[in-house]
Amino acid sequence: MTMLKLFGIVFFCGLLSPSQEVLSGLSCAVSPGAMQNVLSDAILQNGLLQQHLQGLVLPNIMGEGGLLNSPTSITGLHLVKVRLPKLSVVLLPGIGVQLTIAAKLELSGNCLVGLLSELIDILVDVNITANIKCTNFESGTVQVVIEDCLCILGAIKIKLLSGLLSLSVNDIVLKQLTATLPGLLCPVVDIVVNLVNIQLLGTLNAVIPVGTAGTIHYRLASLPFTSGLFLGLDLDGAVKQVGGSIIPHDSSPSALPPLMDKLLILGLRQSFLNAVLSLLIQIPPQTFTCVPEVFSGASHLQEAIMTLVPSGCSTCRGTSPLNIKLTLSGNPLILLEENKATVELSVLIQVFIKRLDGTILNLLLLKADLSLNAQVSIAGGRLVLGLSLGSISLSLESSDVGISNISNLKPHFSSLLTETLLPLINGALGIGIPLPNVLGIPLIKVDIQI
Repeated sequence: MTMLKLFGIVFFCGLLSPSQEVLSGLSCAVSPGAMQNVLSDAILQNGLLQQHLQGLVLPNIMGEGGLLNSPTSITGLHLVKVRLPKLSVVLLPGIGVQLTIAAKLELSGNCLVGLLSELIDILVDVNITANIKCTNFESGTVQVVIEDCLCILGAIKIKLLSGLLSLSVNDIVLKQLTATLPGLLCPVVDIVVNLVNIQLLGTLNAVIPVGTAGTIHYRLASLPFTSGLFLGLDLDGAVKQVGGSIIPHDSSPSALPPLMDKLLILGLRQSFLNAVLSLLIQIPPQTFTCVPEVFSGASHLQEAIMTLVPSGCSTCRGTSPLNIKLTLSGNPLILLEENKATVELSVLIQVFIKRLDGTILNLLLLKADLSLNAQVSIAGGRLVLGLSLGSISLSLESSDVGISNISNLKPHFSSLLTETLLPLINGALGIGIPLPNVLGIPLIKVDIQI
């Protein structure tokens, strides 16, 4: 089996309805139905196409013949309504998206045949196909351009108030509309597509608060990528502490993994996740006495430590419980492998006694390097990490009383950190990493692949 080492976490979303959503941050996927629904809502259902076609005025139509072989002229021809519009989407490898809009255009004007002037209504079927390409990537934004816009006219129905209509009027209208409509409709579609691009980019280029710790400013890391099978969006984000500076991370574009049965993939890199973890896991030093009320193995830990204290240390003896201080050292680091995520975290553990004169005697200063297994899930549009202890490496930094062998302390400190520090870390991560509402598609029924 081919082993893939991906740059981030991948979210695969199944066939989605308009009320459902896609993931982001890491990597995510959406079906063609979801993208089609999004574009249909933005262009058709919200009335954007109708709004920009409203008041469309066509050139006058002049022709010889008509009723009783009289000259025919149609003036003031304008769009009244767009009927039954339908939209479909196809991905084009290396180009972008092919957008097709089928609709019936209701036109109205004044028809003069000889000396007879009356209203004329025209209903024409149109099929507009436009290839949309993303270009000019800069600072998280892209420009869209339309290539090869094609407008094909179908059936035309003409109605005169008098009901008197000749085949020649039909021929004149068909010929003139075929010559003029594409040149009028394609520029309107271009305007609408660019407005939708701004609207949809707004769902990517978003500033989202991360609890009270700071904000994430999401944006595209590179141009969208299309194959014949999927559309890829490589996401990045500026992670900023409240009242502080941006937490730096590598923002180089990433190669997105292919999708087998999905249509959209969203990616966030490992370095971005590390920046967010640094923002979320900011736990102040924790100091407590080594008693069972704090953690269940307190008495066993104190006993194990006291057996290591040299007999000559008179101030070390007594019945008072030891004091313990836990301090996070450095920033957390998430490591992503195929189907596996771990968080590495270092903790300084200070075990000390308070003397009667108020001074402190350090029995032990230890460094614990933790490897924490991460379970990744999506809840409420947020990426949630739940951590459990995988392994611990314990090293002695210093001892004021000459303790040198700590090999028997590892299981005790594993219990200590599991019961005291790990709940605090999971509590900090519990708010989750907020994800942008990409394309307005909710994050529901998401499959996650690391």
